[in-house]
Amino acid sequence: MVGGQYEHDLNFIVDTIISYIDGILVAGDGFDAWILDVDDTCISNVVYYKGKRYGCDPYDPQGFKSWALEGWCSAIPAALRLFDRLIEAGFKVFLVTGRDEETLGQATRQNLQSQGFTGYERLILRTAEYKGQSAVMYKSGIRKQLQGEGYRIWGNVGDQWSDLQGECTGNRTFKLPNPMYFVP
Repeated sequence: MVGGQYEHDLNFIVDTIISYIDGILVAGDGFDAWILDVDDTCISNVVYYKGKRYGCDPYDPQGFKSWALEGWCSAIPAALRLFDRLIEAGFKVFLVTGRDEETLGQATRQNLQSQGFTGYERLILRTAEYKGQSAVMYKSGIRKQLQGEGYRIWGNVGDQWSDLQGECTGNRTFKLPNPMYFVP
């Protein structure tokens, strides 16, 4: 995670995504969209997981919540570069996260803003309506809702397969590396 390979892999994938983006003709009607996951896609929890032996310790929901409330997640440089390119190209970017709206919404917004993620169309956090649903069901439902609003999802980027599976995944999906944990 910290020896350089993780960063190398991220940059390789983001370069591939940007090559794909450069081949898309944006319609200019405001409905060309991309979806990005948040945790360990846009902002990094590596510092938190270092204390958890990079995912070797059991998941600690209260510990992670405390960490997330602090707003110390740093931007993943390759992801910020991708985000900026998407905004520059005229795409509407939706940040979709499994973080709870009620408890982590404000901290997440502030953390994203402090790390340079500004200008996105919408940050979508898990609300009571989606509690108890799997990540695949929740994120599929959000994507289906966005398509119902008329958005054309050109791409979907996440660090978990559950970010990319299910319905309405978009024209292309891109999986970022994350050897620390798995969200079913």
